[in-house]
Amino acid sequence: MAITELQAEKSPQSARLTTELPKQTSNRKVLAMNRRNGRPENGLAENLSCALQAADSEFGHILQEVDEISKLLRSDSPDTQTVRVATHPAVWGAVKQALVDRELRYLALTDDLTCLYNRRGFFAAAVQQLKLAVRKEQSPLLLYCDLDNLKEINDSFGHREGDLALVRTADALEQSFRDSDILARLGGDEFVVLASEASSQTQEVLLHRLEKNLKKSNANESRYKVSLSVGVARFDPKRAISLGELMAQADEAMCEQKRNRHRFSSDNN
Repeated sequence: MAITELQAEKSPQSARLTTELPKQTSNRKVLAMNRRNGRPENGLAENLSCALQAADSEFGHILQEVDEISKLLRSDSPDTQTVRVATHPAVWGAVKQALVDRELRYLALTDDLTCLYNRRGFFAAAVQQLKLAVRKEQSPLLLYCDLDNLKEINDSFGHREGDLALVRTADALEQSFRDSDILARLGGDEFVVLASEASSQTQEVLLHRLEKNLKKSNANESRYKVSLSVGVARFDPKRAISLGELMAQADEAMCEQKRNRHRFSSDNN
């Protein structure tokens, strides 16, 4: 099934270039607290707020406990003041370093352009998900997606516009699948999704939702349209295969779709 016919519409190089990235709705981002300019003497309230806004409940809980202890130490006695002066920067430094370590782990598993998983992150998460699928006798779907005509977009409008097309694709994928599904940009124009809770959903439903979100993304762009070639493979827990084999099946299905689309276009010329 083809996803929205994608044709890069040629226009002069002087055409308006998009200046802002589309708003990202990814919940896979983490708080880069080490980039903040706050100081320990600013108190814990601001840092607690940032941690909670980042949905980082673990560090939010830690900071809440430290804040309560800090309130108990509010005394004019010299000993208490000494403890506060020594403890506050130490706690701040420890939390800050922990967040730095967490962000480094996040960056190692994440595509910096789209904020989806990269290849390493996808394999780490998807392998575990397939093991769980075998135990629970679930049949997740794997979708191998290729952004059509990315080279033409780059050549016609520049690589920044090509990057924007990749980000728009990532946004459409995130809007089409559940938070529990595993989404990744493998590199270049290739994306992959493991829809872990797709047993009750048909392939057509998922593709229709993706097509709808791609059309919505294209509504405000007249120069070219973003579309995907998609190949789908279903995991059978009773005849379990490796993640690599499942991806190869979906990749072949995607390539077959491209070949059929090209053959159809050729026959009509």
